[in-house]
Amino acid sequence: MNAEAPRPRAIRPRDAASLVLIDDAGSEPLILMGRRHARMKFIPDAFVFPGGKLDAGDLLARPATGFSGETARMMQSAAAGAKAEALAMAAIRETFEETGLIVARPGQVGDTSGDGWQPFRERGIAPRLDILDFVARAITPASSPIRFHARFFAAPASSAEGVLKGSGELSELDWYPLSDALKLPVIDVTEFVLREIGRRHKEGPRTRIPLYAYRNNKPLIRA
Repeated sequence: MNAEAPRPRAIRPRDAASLVLIDDAGSEPLILMGRRHARMKFIPDAFVFPGGKLDAGDLLARPATGFSGETARMMQSAAAGAKAEALAMAAIRETFEETGLIVARPGQVGDTSGDGWQPFRERGIAPRLDILDFVARAITPASSPIRFHARFFAAPASSAEGVLKGSGELSELDWYPLSDALKLPVIDVTEFVLREIGRRHKEGPRTRIPLYAYRNNKPLIRA
């Protein structure tokens, strides 16, 4: 009798964060999104929000302002200690790198390593976290060869300064009406966040953060 082969060990998700910039000036929210290139290993050709994985330097970077209101309360249980702020810092850093738009105010980001923080130091600015809303989080399935535990923050478009310009990571970068964004080629997690943005626009924020995860490779939503 042959022994049962051991199951491959699931890859531990890497921490990641995205920033959903929302223009609420009109009757329908406009969402900043771009398309990932076909050569990328993770979700090629899909439209996404600006964002990326948490870097070591993000844990050392200092914000100009901390979380406020409900976001401050929710982040206490969303991530341990300094990681909570670091996730939001990563989302703002990645957004600047990918779109040219920066959510910051005068401040000192510190001597944290990484080229991504150099533009902040040169300008004498640091990320502002006080205008961020914590919208959702998602964990990619255990069967995926690349896994992330992503946190999604939202901020008003008016809080972002600069000229919209792609860095090469995202193409077709633009402000998409929410109804049009839902028709773009997006993955299930992105659709989940877009629908949550739409729900919040009509009904307001939740008392706890919704989670999009998987059980036995089937989507599981906890709201």
